[in-house]
Amino acid sequence: MKYTEICHFSHPHHRLRLEYTEFPFKCDGCKEVGIGSHYRCSSCDFDLHVHCAVPSPTICHPFYTKCSFQFLSRPPGHVPRYCNACEKDVSGFLYHCRSCGFDLHPCCAKLPMVLDDGEVKLHLYRKVSSSCHRCGRKGRSWSYRSTCKRYNLHVACVREMLAESWSDVYGGGRGKVGTIGGGSTRRPLETRIPSLKNTLQTPHSKRRGKVKKCCEMAGLALQFVISAVLGDPTALIAGVIGSLMSHG
Repeated sequence: MKYTEICHFSHPHHRLRLEYTEFPFKCDGCKEVGIGSHYRCSSCDFDLHVHCAVPSPTICHPFYTKCSFQFLSRPPGHVPRYCNACEKDVSGFLYHCRSCGFDLHPCCAKLPMVLDDGEVKLHLYRKVSSSCHRCGRKGRSWSYRSTCKRYNLHVACVREMLAESWSDVYGGGRGKVGTIGGGSTRRPLETRIPSLKNTLQTPHSKRRGKVKKCCEMAGLALQFVISAVLGDPTALIAGVIGSLMSHG
């Protein structure tokens, strides 16, 4: 449930307001990038994913039926930990299973099992045997696969693509119009959503019409997964994601 304003233990001095942005931000809770709906303190430049701001104290996940995940504000122990969904490091808020030792980023823990807009339906799997459209490899992390089984994308690959495109945000920058690296120079973020050019290994058929349709459908699948990974699968960043295919 989304509230217009909330108080949060991680930012006790000011209330956080529910806002929407088409620019990426770095969540001050889980330390991962987000976009779309989020909670923000404009005075302090403090942002939280909705999943981080209003977490469930405990969750169960269909991929780990014997686990009970608890929400924690920081990783337990002193050993580096990684998310079992996307394979990225865990350095902030997380869901942790004490008995199995599994960890999930809040946004990864809440990834929808099905993404569907009427044109493309993608199902989340823990492991699939088909090759990823991004890296061309099998297995690896959780994956979204289309019902027709033509399109498969590792959650880890989408994370990596975002990290490459938004290195400033992942590296500690804010990823919005503002100071870069603590200096006084201000510049807008050049790319809000990463371009799809040369990112997908789409198997092309010989007929040009089918080639275009294949790329469009693969691109649409990627749009969905990007939105879900960034914590706002319902918004799909309308208008911005829709222009992805024309970027080059």
